[in-house]
Amino acid sequence: MMRTHYAGALRAEQIGQTVTVCGWVAHRRDHGGVVFIDLRDVEGMVQIVLDPSADGLEAAKRLRPEWVLRVTGAVRARPDGTVNLDLITGEVEIGAVVLEILAEAEPPPFPIDEREGAANVDDNLRLKYRYLDLRRPRMARNLRLRHQMVSAIRRTMDDQGFTEVETPTLTRSTPEGARDFLVPSRLQPHLFYALPQSPQLFKQLLMVAGLDRYYQVARCWRDEDLRADRQLDFTQLDLEMSFVDQDDVMTAVELAVRAGISAVRGVELSEFPRITWDEAMSRFGSDKPDMRFGMELHDVSGVFAATGFNAFKDKAVLAIGVPGRGDASRSQLDGWTDRAKALGAAGLVWMRVRGPVSGDGAPEGSVAGLESPVAKFCSADELAALRGAVGVAEGDLVLVIADADRRKAQQVLGHLRLDLGKPERIDEPLALLWVTDFPLFEAIGADGRPVPAHHPFTQAHEADWDILEADPLAVRSQAYDLVINGIELGSGSVRIHQRERQQRVLSLLGIGPELAQDRFGFLLDAFRYGAPPHAGFAFGIDRLAMVLAGETSLREVIAFPKTQSGGDPLTEAPAAVDAEQLAALSIALRPLKK
Repeated sequence: MMRTHYAGALRAEQIGQTVTVCGWVAHRRDHGGVVFIDLRDVEGMVQIVLDPSADGLEAAKRLRPEWVLRVTGAVRARPDGTVNLDLITGEVEIGAVVLEILAEAEPPPFPIDEREGAANVDDNLRLKYRYLDLRRPRMARNLRLRHQMVSAIRRTMDDQGFTEVETPTLTRSTPEGARDFLVPSRLQPHLFYALPQSPQLFKQLLMVAGLDRYYQVARCWRDEDLRADRQLDFTQLDLEMSFVDQDDVMTAVELAVRAGISAVRGVELSEFPRITWDEAMSRFGSDKPDMRFGMELHDVSGVFAATGFNAFKDKAVLAIGVPGRGDASRSQLDGWTDRAKALGAAGLVWMRVRGPVSGDGAPEGSVAGLESPVAKFCSADELAALRGAVGVAEGDLVLVIADADRRKAQQVLGHLRLDLGKPERIDEPLALLWVTDFPLFEAIGADGRPVPAHHPFTQAHEADWDILEADPLAVRSQAYDLVINGIELGSGSVRIHQRERQQRVLSLLGIGPELAQDRFGFLLDAFRYGAPPHAGFAFGIDRLAMVLAGETSLREVIAFPKTQSGGDPLTEAPAAVDAEQLAALSIALRPLKK
């Protein structure tokens, strides 16, 4: 080994030892002939001191940031008054006797040291020089956090009796909601492979094969628009279990997630609460509610059942209380109103809580202690009941949305709830929950057919199979999502394991027997040979790492991510290929439309 110790691992226990360390120059300071070097490696940074007699002193005078060194010397305590409490190695230094330059370096295009402004570097520049960006302590810390998390998850899956199996990354196109990435076949011209959006069908086949418990840290690909929490290629923990119900799967997943969190955050979480999809929408206006704060939605439609106020008449009326925001400026209130309209609402009613409902202290011009431009259109009894139902106090704010479409009103108010109440940090505190009993279908498409809320292999509640064709939007699925701090971490379901039921669902989606056999025949045929009841789940490794690292973008926990436009500034992918390669694939390019 070229080194005996990592620079960032040295502590007071090593005082008196002669060590050899290797790393990059973070800083160099020349104080009257004595040269000080901060040497950085993957574990951290340590101070090197070269006395005037040290071998390599002349070379040290030429050093520049990011030069690569090998240094040998004795570990010693820093002199009194020079201890650096900001460094984990701040109690010690190395008195160098030998310094060797292993590689010189050009000036980096941006600061590596976060104290010098590296946090404000343009993202495209960071990704173009990602190998430099990953030298930064923050990025190195994030990747190691991710590794520790995944290692703990793998151990937990192994301890639960799961077998890790790799599934193909070249398969056939079986659309699962997003666009497939297609790979042309050279050996079979005009035919294509697809990169898997998930190992869904293969893991179900493994259950038919009798494997019983499968998992995989799987690479997946989806050709979709990117966001802060989405990449074209991503990693998920994928699992499937036989002869189980959804509670068994949720327990297995929860153990793995809790182990991953414990490994990197050192906290032991209790069991995650469970609520139904309908309850999540009713209380929080979201199917991935952030449970770290209150501000729950209140259905006050009954309060205004006989109202004379046309904006509330014959509509679903929902309200939230916003603690301490009764002093919001008119421009802020107008901004929230514009936000509600942009989300699809007809408008937003706001009411300031100024004082008691009535009697001494009730503000002049208010109704039931509520001040609002619309207070005059409502009765005192209605507003008093509204105030009581929402549970607000003096100095608070009440926001009200009314709409003939209850779900729309819930969703709009749910967005406003997050806008006004969401904690500043993504990772503090940690609040996880299960959302269960999703609708099997989320809408009726333009073609008049239902749109699956998850994927078409999801089992309906047993009691709802009788209404599958007659009332598809009322059918509940045996599907469940795991949510962390308002972010969907993953989803799963009990699968359909009966060929006849699977064909019913596919037929309802417009996939007739012939097309079903063409797309999914290998799965449907497997069901002929005895498919066990099975269920599974998958959650985003990238997303969990992002939250636990306190980051707001997946790019900060992925070694080589893509930009928002799907490009890679480092390799300049996607890129053109030469005509010979295209000819081998029997592909001819048409001119792009202007």
